[in-house]
Amino acid sequence: MARSINESGSSWVFPDGPLEEIASRCDVITAASLVGSCKFYHDSATQSVALPASQPFGMPCVLHTHQTEVPPAHNPFSRVHKFKQQGAQKDKQHDAKDRKGTLCQLTPLDRISSDAVIPDGGTGMWAGANGDWIALLGFPWNWELVNVYTGRRIPLPPISEFKSTPDKLVFESNDQHLQLLKIAICRVPTAASNYTSFSVLAIFNAAIAVLHCASSRWTVLDNQFLAYGYSDAIIHKGIVFAVTQTGEVYAWNQLSWGPLLISTAPIPPELDEQGRYNLGSWWLARSPDGSRLFLVHTWGVTDGRDYTGLVRILPAAATSEGRHGRTIRGYGKGLLGCEVYSMDTSQLMPPRPWRRIISLGSYSLFLGVNYPIIIPVEDGAEHDRPNMARSNSVYTSHHAVGLAYPPSPEICRFSLNSEDCTVGFQTNIRWTWRQVPLWLIPSFANARQWNLPSRHRLCRGGGDGHLEALTGDNIDLIAAHLDVTYTVRLAACSRELYDMISKDEGKMHHWDEPCLLMPPPAYWFDEHWDVARASRLHDTVYDLVPLDHPRRSVALPFMHDRKWLGANGDWIAAADHHEWCLVNVYTERHIPLPSLPDSKIRHSIVSSRPAYSFNWRPEIYLLKIVICQVPTKGGRYADYKLIALFDKTIFYLEGGGDWRMLEALTPAPDYPNYCDAIELRGHVFAVDETDGSTYFWDTANENPMLPFVIPPPVVDDQQYAWFLAPSADGKRLMIILTVNKIGIANAEVPPDIPYAANGLQLRQYPPVATYVFELDPLSTARAGDFLWRQVNSLSDHSLFLGLNYPIIANLKKRESKAPDGTLVPFMRKNCVYTAYRNIRYNQYPKILRCNLQPDEGETVGVISLPKDGWDSVRQAAMWFKPALNIARSVLPLKKQ
Repeated sequence: MARSINESGSSWVFPDGPLEEIASRCDVITAASLVGSCKFYHDSATQSVALPASQPFGMPCVLHTHQTEVPPAHNPFSRVHKFKQQGAQKDKQHDAKDRKGTLCQLTPLDRISSDAVIPDGGTGMWAGANGDWIALLGFPWNWELVNVYTGRRIPLPPISEFKSTPDKLVFESNDQHLQLLKIAICRVPTAASNYTSFSVLAIFNAAIAVLHCASSRWTVLDNQFLAYGYSDAIIHKGIVFAVTQTGEVYAWNQLSWGPLLISTAPIPPELDEQGRYNLGSWWLARSPDGSRLFLVHTWGVTDGRDYTGLVRILPAAATSEGRHGRTIRGYGKGLLGCEVYSMDTSQLMPPRPWRRIISLGSYSLFLGVNYPIIIPVEDGAEHDRPNMARSNSVYTSHHAVGLAYPPSPEICRFSLNSEDCTVGFQTNIRWTWRQVPLWLIPSFANARQWNLPSRHRLCRGGGDGHLEALTGDNIDLIAAHLDVTYTVRLAACSRELYDMISKDEGKMHHWDEPCLLMPPPAYWFDEHWDVARASRLHDTVYDLVPLDHPRRSVALPFMHDRKWLGANGDWIAAADHHEWCLVNVYTERHIPLPSLPDSKIRHSIVSSRPAYSFNWRPEIYLLKIVICQVPTKGGRYADYKLIALFDKTIFYLEGGGDWRMLEALTPAPDYPNYCDAIELRGHVFAVDETDGSTYFWDTANENPMLPFVIPPPVVDDQQYAWFLAPSADGKRLMIILTVNKIGIANAEVPPDIPYAANGLQLRQYPPVATYVFELDPLSTARAGDFLWRQVNSLSDHSLFLGLNYPIIANLKKRESKAPDGTLVPFMRKNCVYTAYRNIRYNQYPKILRCNLQPDEGETVGVISLPKDGWDSVRQAAMWFKPALNIARSVLPLKKQ
């Protein structure tokens, strides 16, 4: 819990961590930027325990480009409101540059990759990084330093001695071609120096240039002794040090002398039998306390040749916990190596000798195009597991901009422990030549320098109410990154936040309307499966699709390696390879369910069609789990009622008890063929798909007797799809039947209708027979006369049937007629909507809408999900009704 003390001494508290909730759904760069937006957020974040757990703050991450461009609505560097002209004319070109941003990915060593939105220079290329700053290269000579959190830009002057070429990385000087390797940001700009004082090295293959201020000129450091190209350079104690590709180290004291050859390579380079090695390089860094100069030599060959000692630790498609789908390989001794040397540079004439470093202690060194990073690292796992986070190690990434080939592996970990082998991994992203990966450590440690010169920089009106910082531009920024579940959690943090979010419904989410809960479209097809398995979106983030509004995301972390079996309200019944459970969508409360009785049924296989078998009957299939009554806080979360619906039998469970089999005892081979079931007024009802007969049992008895059988409302040769639902007042039983097969006139496939609201495809079919009947089952059972009464209208309600418990939604405010008289809007009152009836996947995936009182010429609306590839999706689409007011009961509001 984060606290802040205002000037009057009173305590401001964010109950249940709303700042953590915001940060957990924002990308890490935006979350850090938000922390710097006002003093209250900053003070709350610095005292927070949960915030670092929600984002990879303080962790070394590989920053690499994303495969998709960031939408303008999700780009925090885009202006939310139109630019207002006040006073002098503004520079429109500069404003346009401020609006650009790049969607990137941050890949921590042992965590799933996360998105990051950083400022972009349009056609700029990353050429270096240090702390909060990245060096961007444009063309021609459009070099600048950009702060990844604030977007502040510092243009760098051109090097007057060099002439540009059509290649932004190649320059000419005295008829010599110079290849730019990277920009080393040795000292970052700070607010204390008004962002004018910094130190930058431009490292070329045959030249070094240094710049200390944006208003000054580059100084080119000559070296008449250079025999081979440079590999790396840094500034250490005011002296520029550079190392060549063969290990010679040169030094320039810019005030008196230079260059000075202070050493040759401590050891000769070790080449393979063909005289080459693709990971060989020399690097410069500083000791943890900054007192000594480090020289690092890495070498090895990983070009795919068959070497003895090469151990494939993890296949590329594996998804074991903690590996996140990456390719991890171990390399035996003699294949790859790393040596670290240290020198005391307080005396350079004559230079002191290099001393071999055999241990970095708790520190690890991260080398690449970025400026060297040396920080303490906690070991991610025991030595016999392939986790990458380790202390006493040297990590290397790409060492130059614009490499002619992508090194493999992308990341190497050289352990200084003699017993550990070298390990490398791929981030499993498609290689892009536009950007070179960098090491970046997300942090808000410098937030006071970014945006906190005053007390509440972004608070509207400048008052003491810290929640005012969530209005205006900030609420739009947060809305772009929050999904449905975390919006509800944020709204439950305080009454002020609840009121603020509920009044901002248009920007945040569309509430209290049934939506389709389904996997994201990118994972509907087999060719995307491997990509999906390597992504956090595969089984934790799903699509929530309102029928007449843009789709939203919904975070379900508990669904990792699980599949849902049913839903009711804010609870989902889920299953993995070990157990069934109930999980709350918003609180993630987990309630394990007892196993089915072994004496009656045993589990035989876990697949896309979970199968079971009796000890004396043929194999049966689980259709769904019906959550008849959800667990509540008042009932200590043990007052739930569930039905395990199988095609040939039914099990019933009340919280705190065991599963009970509800038997019909029909003679073989005329076993029941159940298709739907519900619980109503203490009785369980199940409908037989074969003829529409409805069975019901009195569950008040510990050992239910044989069921009553209610005859179907119609008896003919039609094949119907049968559903059960309670009436709107919960007193009567409704049975809904539609023609099982949708007829197509003249055998013609109806055309697809693009549905711009959410990307779904609509089709229109000839009218389909849909009937709704109801009866009071208890009174008719006592009278012995089961008479179904046809329901001709649902009034202002519509019924949503499928894998979920039936939803009866009041759509009085919705338009009842479409503008064109056919399909749009798709959500209407007095309609029956059907989706998947069970978790089996051999059905054509369609969402059907039938109007009980269709207008003349009105057709049936059908949402067609892709037939090809849907079977590879391990979740059936079902109806879900997001509700903001759930925060008042499940997540109690606390007064701020």
